[in-house]
Amino acid sequence: MRVFWEIEAQRRNSLLILFGAGLLFWASIASLLPTLPLYVEYLGGTKGQIGLVMGAFALGLLPSRAWLGPFADRRGRKIVLQLGATVVAIAPLGYLIVNSIPLLMVLRAFHGISIAAFTTGYSALIADLSPPRKRGELIGYMSLVNPLGVAIGPAVGGYIQQSLGYAPLFFMAFALGSLSLLCIFPVSETCGESLNPTEASPQNRQPSAPTESFWQVLSSPQVRVPAFVMLMVGLVFGTVATFVPLFIKNSQIDINPGLFYSAAAVSSFSLRLFTGKASDRYGRGLFITSGLSAYFLAMLMLWGAKEPARLLFGALLQGCGAGMVIPMMLALMADRCAPHQRGRFFAMCVGGFDLGIALAGPILGAIAAETDYRSLFAIAATMALVAIAVFVTASSTTLTRSIKFAFGREKDWYALQESN
Repeated sequence: MRVFWEIEAQRRNSLLILFGAGLLFWASIASLLPTLPLYVEYLGGTKGQIGLVMGAFALGLLPSRAWLGPFADRRGRKIVLQLGATVVAIAPLGYLIVNSIPLLMVLRAFHGISIAAFTTGYSALIADLSPPRKRGELIGYMSLVNPLGVAIGPAVGGYIQQSLGYAPLFFMAFALGSLSLLCIFPVSETCGESLNPTEASPQNRQPSAPTESFWQVLSSPQVRVPAFVMLMVGLVFGTVATFVPLFIKNSQIDINPGLFYSAAAVSSFSLRLFTGKASDRYGRGLFITSGLSAYFLAMLMLWGAKEPARLLFGALLQGCGAGMVIPMMLALMADRCAPHQRGRFFAMCVGGFDLGIALAGPILGAIAAETDYRSLFAIAATMALVAIAVFVTASSTTLTRSIKFAFGREKDWYALQESN
């Protein structure tokens, strides 16, 4: 991690503080992953209603992405980060007093705003603070907050829920979110001026510069394919996040659901330690393709899982997929846009992921009501395969270049040329 010592002290301190804030944020979010579906079931929710409640998270996420991205470009990243941390602190308190399915859906949608705000501000600010030639490495290291938080949150949340009940669980999620908010205040927002003089030029940072409409950004070739791939990944992730705890309970597999998410997080963490740096040398495409392949194999493994060992192996593969695809997609978007576009481009690309999560809960929940939970993972494997096919064939300007880029044999033709 020598790269942190190669940048100025103020930026280094801001990055370290941001890392702490991100870790606390994701621990708060993840503490409810294995427990909230069980809470909905405890309140009398059906399979379909569980899917609706969990999917409602992205209903708040998606609309807020449309304005939070441009807002981050106009007003700065820090205020958007503070908004996300505020929502993640407040929302768990609502679960203490809400006991009906419709109100849970509303609260869950509100909770979703937290991820839209925090991830947009966090990703854009990290890109602002990163030297272009070290961008993949820094994004890889800073994205470790997600697997670390997802490793800590479910294990602790599952333990507290089983030992003390739901009220202490929700208070813990509130405390973690509040600490995340406190960490953000001392962060210095520099927007990359001293790293790259061209990024600081007035024409690059004028509020009038971001004139592209939602559909213009989405239809642009540098965004369209990554957003679609992230949509497929979101569907897969939504399937795992919503239905793995219920699948384990229904299949009577003797394992704590929190261990599944912890195993995936450890795997994701391990890969992010070196894939970011390697992508600066070998390109983002090779690692995105590898990550999508890991998602595909993970879903096949879960489809046939009947014992804890196979389930945990599927978790490790799923973590490999997340550890490569998500940070590499963020690095890819940073490569492909100017500083004044980062908020919108990140929001649009990750918005595909959000939409996938939104659709996974209600659609696959309805399918599960007619079949069983196991079949959902076969569907998820198919979606991962579609993502692989699209990325390999359409990620660059031509079919040949796309194939070469996807396997690390060609540069990214959509990437902007930047100085160190």
